[in-house]
Amino acid sequence: MIAKCIKRLLVLILSLSLMACGTVKGWLTDETYVAPPAELIEFSQEFTPELVWSINNGEGAADYSDLGVWLQADMVIAVDHEGEVASYEAITGRQLWQVELDVPVTTGAGGGDNLILIGSKEGEILALDETTGQLLWRKRLTSEVLAPPKASHNVVVARTADGRLTGLSAEDGSILWNYQRSVPLLSLRGTGAPVVADDKVVAGYANGKLVALSIIDGKVLWEKSIAVPRGRSELDRLVDIDATPVIKQGKVYVVSYHGNVAAVSLDTGRILWSREASSRTGLDAAVGEAVFVSDDSDYVWAYQDGSGDALWRQTRLLRRTISAPAIVGDNILVGDFEGYMHWISRADGRFVARLQVADAAIRSKPVVKDNLVYITAVDGTLAALRIQ
Repeated sequence: MIAKCIKRLLVLILSLSLMACGTVKGWLTDETYVAPPAELIEFSQEFTPELVWSINNGEGAADYSDLGVWLQADMVIAVDHEGEVASYEAITGRQLWQVELDVPVTTGAGGGDNLILIGSKEGEILALDETTGQLLWRKRLTSEVLAPPKASHNVVVARTADGRLTGLSAEDGSILWNYQRSVPLLSLRGTGAPVVADDKVVAGYANGKLVALSIIDGKVLWEKSIAVPRGRSELDRLVDIDATPVIKQGKVYVVSYHGNVAAVSLDTGRILWSREASSRTGLDAAVGEAVFVSDDSDYVWAYQDGSGDALWRQTRLLRRTISAPAIVGDNILVGDFEGYMHWISRADGRFVARLQVADAAIRSKPVVKDNLVYITAVDGTLAALRIQ
């Protein structure tokens, strides 16, 4: 009788553990069970995706780095984790130039003002000529550069891992201004890239705040809390804004971890609407229609722009480590850990097409220009697809 009671108790505890967290580290073994990624479902493809060109660019990414491409002046700029930078003709994929900087890199290239900008793991900003790839200047900052630097109004803006946003002269790299927020003792690794719009630079921080600065002098124009830490444990209280904000038609769209997805006025910082969500990956927005988010469960959501009401949710990519979504025509596009690209209808969230572009994970948000979308994978694959 006692043995039966003990057996039933063990079964009950094991069941509750499975329900609570989805993983079990057994008392009888040292193995930890992790739920597997969702299997890809079969569906009727509504069109056949067209691969325009595909090349291999260097050594690709290391660890969990995100080496997305940068588009500038009809060129696609790509960098690998060893600092090899290459420029390709956007339409054909023909290589224009290549330089080896021999610096460790954990984020993709940035640019602006006729410069190509590289941030290094050692805290350096390197500025290259966009036409030739020639190194023009380099400047060491205070810590690792985890997001692509941007340039506008003759100012280069760079984010570093210590919470600092620095403005440098585009001419010689001299420091013009600094803005710094304290970084919580525990935060996610990574920072969203600064986004430049007109004379403003907008950036999200690990404390859940969104900040707009003047790009000219670093003056704070406004600051808003997108998420407020809640919960008892330090893990529960993580509210990092790691996803790069999206700015369209005077609105800033942003999503935080353990927080909210929100639309904010670019001019005033007023929160236009906000809904509970959690993502460290990112979003895209069709102004006045919908905001599309890849959340931390690898669900894809569509929220009504204006109210934040949920329109639909696509759950069939659970645990497939999907990228941030990008709007491509009538669909949105996300990549996954096996190198597949998934086309999802903006109207109702159904799958409409699928294509395996690489044999490795696609972490970076697809980049759209004109009628092409550019994809990068961690094995160095760089591909251009036709927008349907």
